[in-house]
Amino acid sequence: MAGIMNILGGITSLYMILIFIRIMLTWFTGANYGKAFHLLSGVTDPYLNWFRRFSFLRVANLDLTPVVALALLTVVNNIFLTLGRYGTLTIGIILSLLCSVLWSVVSFVLGFSIVVLVLRLIAYLANRDVYHGFWRIIDTVSAPILYRINRMLFGRRLVRFMTGILTSLGVLLALRVGLELLVRFALDLLVRLPF
Repeated sequence: MAGIMNILGGITSLYMILIFIRIMLTWFTGANYGKAFHLLSGVTDPYLNWFRRFSFLRVANLDLTPVVALALLTVVNNIFLTLGRYGTLTIGIILSLLCSVLWSVVSFVLGFSIVVLVLRLIAYLANRDVYHGFWRIIDTVSAPILYRINRMLFGRRLVRFMTGILTSLGVLLALRVGLELLVRFALDLLVRLPF
């Protein structure tokens, strides 16, 4: 059973990479990628289209369906890999799986937020027109993140935009690393439970 679960985990990981590549290619409109793109679309679009049925996942110009699709695959991948690693189920492993699933979602959101803020920083440093296409979407996603973090740290004080971005990135990275260490410690304790 462990071998089958590891194989399924590997397949899920590969599929996640293909979906991520497909998502990245949609950010660059007008390019012709040829047959490879059509093959990639044929493999990934049926899964992504299933999530596009849910209108609440699209807010204004922002389409969250790929984020939710990848988050679900991350959860499934963690389940396969955990079962592959331990080969059996105990209450501790089930609790570990539940904790791992929750961490997958939180980790994905934190990682996504970090990527968005890095892209926003690149746009700022490159003096890109943030009201044009791709950058407008990045700005739409990054603005609430920046606002909330800066509001928590600085209250009503005004801070320079660069300070806000760098501070927010620092907070998200520290939170991501700190929670990762805490979750790994908790998972290690849970899987050692004898029942």
